[in-house]
Amino acid sequence: MAARLRPDVTLTPTDDGAVVLDERSGRYFQLNRTGLLILQSLLAGRTADEIAADLSGRFPVTAARARSDVDRLHESLRTAGLVTG
Repeated sequence: MAARLRPDVTLTPTDDGAVVLDERSGRYFQLNRTGLLILQSLLAGRTADEIAADLSGRFPVTAARARSDVDRLHESLRTAGLVTG
């Protein structure tokens, strides 16, 4: 499930997560800290299962729920045209 930011997308960390700018459209997207952690993990080539295990170890959430959240965020980022893969 390796992902890459599209060349015209900028990721800028903030105090409480990150802002993602789609330079083609000028649209901004905001990620909270968990969303940023998921995105950075996807960009690093980690699998959804690995990310879910990490999240369920850090937060009071089941691995199944964490996996669903990872999949939903990844799909949202792809649908918005921010990442490939």
